[in-house]
Amino acid sequence: MVPVRELDLVLSGLPGPLPWSNITPSLSAEFCVSKGQQRIMTMTTPANLTSFSIGSQQFDGAGQTITSIYPGDGSVAGVVARATPADVDRAVALAQDAYRHQPWRKLRPDQRATTLYEIGRRISVERDALTTMQMFDSGKPRKECQNMVDNAASYFRYYAAICETWQNEMTSPRGDYFSMSLAEPFGVVAAITPWNSPIMAEAQKAAPALAAGNAVILKPSEETPMLALELARICTEAGLPEGLFTALPGYGEDVGAALVAHPGVRMVSFTGGTETGRAIATVAGKRLIPVGLELGGKSPHIVFEEADLPMAMAGVISGIYGSAGQSCVAGTRLFVQRSIYREFVDELVARSRQVKVGLPDDPAAQMGPLISRAHRDRVAGYVDLARSEGGRVLCGGSAPDDPALAQGWFYLPTVIDGLQNSARACQEEIFGPVLVTIPFDDEADVIAQANDTVYGLAAGMWTRDVAKAWRVAREIEAGSIWINTYKQSHIATAFGGFKDSGIGREKGLHGLRLYSQVKSVFFGLQDKPLGL
Repeated sequence: MVPVRELDLVLSGLPGPLPWSNITPSLSAEFCVSKGQQRIMTMTTPANLTSFSIGSQQFDGAGQTITSIYPGDGSVAGVVARATPADVDRAVALAQDAYRHQPWRKLRPDQRATTLYEIGRRISVERDALTTMQMFDSGKPRKECQNMVDNAASYFRYYAAICETWQNEMTSPRGDYFSMSLAEPFGVVAAITPWNSPIMAEAQKAAPALAAGNAVILKPSEETPMLALELARICTEAGLPEGLFTALPGYGEDVGAALVAHPGVRMVSFTGGTETGRAIATVAGKRLIPVGLELGGKSPHIVFEEADLPMAMAGVISGIYGSAGQSCVAGTRLFVQRSIYREFVDELVARSRQVKVGLPDDPAAQMGPLISRAHRDRVAGYVDLARSEGGRVLCGGSAPDDPALAQGWFYLPTVIDGLQNSARACQEEIFGPVLVTIPFDDEADVIAQANDTVYGLAAGMWTRDVAKAWRVAREIEAGSIWINTYKQSHIATAFGGFKDSGIGREKGLHGLRLYSQVKSVFFGLQDKPLGL
């Protein structure tokens, strides 16, 4: 292992580098991240990174910390306090009190919407600082981080609008009464988010959960903890009542497990790996509380012979190499019709070699590093496994040899062929820039192969035949189907998976329903007592 190198930090107006452990900058103090004498980026840091808030109180996690590592060069991006199970107890108690005694859940929807709009506005105002922080926290290219911050702001605006326009359901009368079904909050919701889309995934859960009237306790990934703390600060500054949103940086085995098992938590929303999702569902099932699970994927990406091939090529490239393949909907299994297979794959290999791999702050970079050294080793291990299963690595299959990238956790765009769909590299989620190509003969063949997986999150296809597109889309077992496009997303459209890819739907009206339970109310209209 290459040891983590401590960054030189220079506070504005202060001479010389200072050790990280001595710095507790004031809110929005700028510091220059530098390597030697070379200036890399100016970044904004939150106040007191070594503590977190539970209501108005600050906690230091019993002195334990989590270090966020910049994947671009292995240096320190930030240090945050690590919450403990005792902090979970405190946060849940405060959230329960806020839910019961604060007016939030009883406010008119338009009043809750006012606060949600303000949260979205403040995220947009702090766009640049949040983008930079996320870039160092996650290693994603700046433009991608910027898009995620913009999406986070839009999620709060969208659910503010839905909150004040969503109507309860008046049901048809069946006697001397009128009846209605009302959407009500659960109470305290635990939201557990992944490292591949910090702040966006967190807003995707927090915005609808708050809009529905719940209190939210968020546990971000230990790999990318910083943006969750910033979101909690922004929510407080926007006027969200104390205790309704708390971010607890921690590890799944203690903080995550304590949240899921806590008797005060009445609903759990999790995005991440399938096995962790199973464990959460097991605990939630014993407790008889609802869960929302957005889990893994092994998405088929299909190119038919009559497709617009240049468009399909661009879609395949972006579908696998966007986010360096660290996306649950990445098009990792490419099925190309046999009549065009060789020509298409040859061009794909040539185009893959042209993808610009670079540091996240390089404007020309099309693909950044993987999240960690351990994850890069895992991705490389799958490529080695594919070789042992008879696969041919047509390009990539290693870290880049660029000296400027040697300290980071980069991996080249990789294309593999020669494998059967049953191979482990075709069946297990790799979560990296690794694409396996497989030929197919006809519709029946590709539908069977596409569905031959435990996952069912997403799929895409390219064809000029509208009737074929409809037939195949209806047959593929996946929660999202893209036709002549790929990896498009919209806050108003439901998102989730079939089979082992999850339970429930986020985004759109379905996202608000996920965080609501239904109560039926009957008003009697009879003018005399009911008899037996």
